[in-house]
Amino acid sequence: MVLTAAQIDPKAWKRLTLTSRIGTWFQSPEAYTFFASLPEIMDSFAIAVSTPEHRLRAVCVGYVTKEHNPVRQHFTRRAIIIGGPCIADDCTDHEVAELMQVVRANLQNKAIYIETRNFNDYSRWKSAFESAGFSYRPHLNFHVDCTDNAAILARLSDNRKRQLKKAKASAVTVVEAKDEDEVRSWYRILANLYRTKVKTPLFPVEFFVEAFRQRAGTFLLIIYNDTIIGGSMLAVLDGKCVYEWYECGLNAEYKEQYPSVMATCAGMNYAAEHGIPRYDLMGAGEPKIPYGVRDFKAEFGGVLVEHGRFLCICQPLLFRLGTLGVRLLKGHK
Repeated sequence: MVLTAAQIDPKAWKRLTLTSRIGTWFQSPEAYTFFASLPEIMDSFAIAVSTPEHRLRAVCVGYVTKEHNPVRQHFTRRAIIIGGPCIADDCTDHEVAELMQVVRANLQNKAIYIETRNFNDYSRWKSAFESAGFSYRPHLNFHVDCTDNAAILARLSDNRKRQLKKAKASAVTVVEAKDEDEVRSWYRILANLYRTKVKTPLFPVEFFVEAFRQRAGTFLLIIYNDTIIGGSMLAVLDGKCVYEWYECGLNAEYKEQYPSVMATCAGMNYAAEHGIPRYDLMGAGEPKIPYGVRDFKAEFGGVLVEHGRFLCICQPLLFRLGTLGVRLLKGHK
């Protein structure tokens, strides 16, 4: 049986998210509610499969990006499934293939491509994804063990330990955002980072303000001399994982305060203090391709994993044009 969002039992959905070994916050009913509250920014979807006895087997939550400019929308629309679908541990290849075939059929004419950004190991279902038209692409990530706060500090590189010590000596503090104005101040730093360095699309500020309102995101801010100089937006799945969704800092302006280092360390400490065993750094690029972000994340004591992505190209010509456009935007040959 194939179910749409309105047909999925919320309790069974929540239970599957928490019990599946590959469950993430991004596939939870709370994530879908958040995505669905932003119709001006994205078209959200949730598709599930269950047994005839109504036992939920797998859920796929995601969104199709939306642009106000119709021409830009035509050339940039993409369907993103953050974390990868949530699948019961004993789910069969047939059930997974059925889910992804329905996902593909529903999005075929809405997106240029469909991409799952996996945060866990999907290798046992790889053939099921491939049979549904999704090819595997290698992609790296870091997982940090946060079961012991002291061990977190011990696993940091010597460079990170030195930077953390200097930042704390300069009276840098970490606070959780208390109002929307603070979120907006933090967003201005993030938007500048994306405009000048990352050079990939970023959601408008309304996305982040709504995340704050709904508690879909936890915002940890780095404060120096009563000024926000950086911080991170975290997604939290209680008892399982904290995800570093976005992170930024005024690193050039505050060289002795290391706001980006402080932000990531604050997130790991948040996980430890709340009894959450894993901190997910949400991506470290493609293997064998130099990537400064990977080098930065490598010094926080995490384990490098390669759980990859599954990609289904719905519009091959537009996909090639978009890939070329991104490479030109980032200055790649």
